[in-house]
Amino acid sequence: MDIDQLRQFLRVAKHGNITHASEELGVSQPALSRSIQRLEEEFGQPLLERRTRCISLTDAGRLLESRARQILQIVDDTKTQIADDGQSGRLRIAAIPTVAPYFLPDFLRRFHTEFPQASLAVQEDTTDKLIQRCKEGEIDLAVLALPLSAKYLESEPLLTEPLLLVTAVDDPLAEQAEVTAADIEPRPFILLDEAHCLTESVTSFCRQRSIQPVAVERTSQLTTVQELVSLGHGVSMIPAMARRLDESPKRAYRALSGEQPTRTLAMMWNPYRFESQLQLALKDRLRAYSADFEASLLAEG
Repeated sequence: MDIDQLRQFLRVAKHGNITHASEELGVSQPALSRSIQRLEEEFGQPLLERRTRCISLTDAGRLLESRARQILQIVDDTKTQIADDGQSGRLRIAAIPTVAPYFLPDFLRRFHTEFPQASLAVQEDTTDKLIQRCKEGEIDLAVLALPLSAKYLESEPLLTEPLLLVTAVDDPLAEQAEVTAADIEPRPFILLDEAHCLTESVTSFCRQRSIQPVAVERTSQLTTVQELVSLGHGVSMIPAMARRLDESPKRAYRALSGEQPTRTLAMMWNPYRFESQLQLALKDRLRAYSADFEASLLAEG
């Protein structure tokens, strides 16, 4: 048994499918199957229950999955500590889809300029999946929206940004002197699907004001929400950071009068894993960048 076999076994356990696991690992299906078979021969127990459409773990497989994660975490942390010079190394940073394209690119460019020897791998996924990957040590740091329900993980607020009302440019609300929450209640809403925490931020704001937004359409992409709004399908709430990159003349953005809807972003990490000097530097630079980013959003109004 070697480290590569354990990594391969965990990928098969994660996907429940030899084909998907082999594609992610970059190895052939026969080679991956032989690797799993050798593990089963070494332990003298079947690790997988092979079915027509999927693969599940046996009791022995579930035990090995748990122990393999512990073993690989120790190995990875040991390698990191030995090579910890504060300048080089590989970090895995992730963010939710309504943050990643609007917040990370400029930050990553700045970090690379200061730490050119460092390698940053970037992932994008929904909150629940990023929490799980952080717990399992697949990512080092994640940027998500509060509130978070994540046992055994630590989080720290980074910035708070307003959520802006977006309408078609010819919508009467675009020209109205002031727009209140009551003005948008009768309007059809376009929202992200429920896997995205932005939808909860919007609906929570409305519920607190006894407003029940009628979601006529749901989508998985923020850009699709914006395009549907420009076509006159409805209105929506968009983070200010996304407004910054929207150059379309077909949409108008307004801040609601009175108390505005907001969301707070935070960074999250696993405190039970070793933190290299480079990771500590990443967190420090992220704090500073977030403070500047928030100030620039507020200055733009």
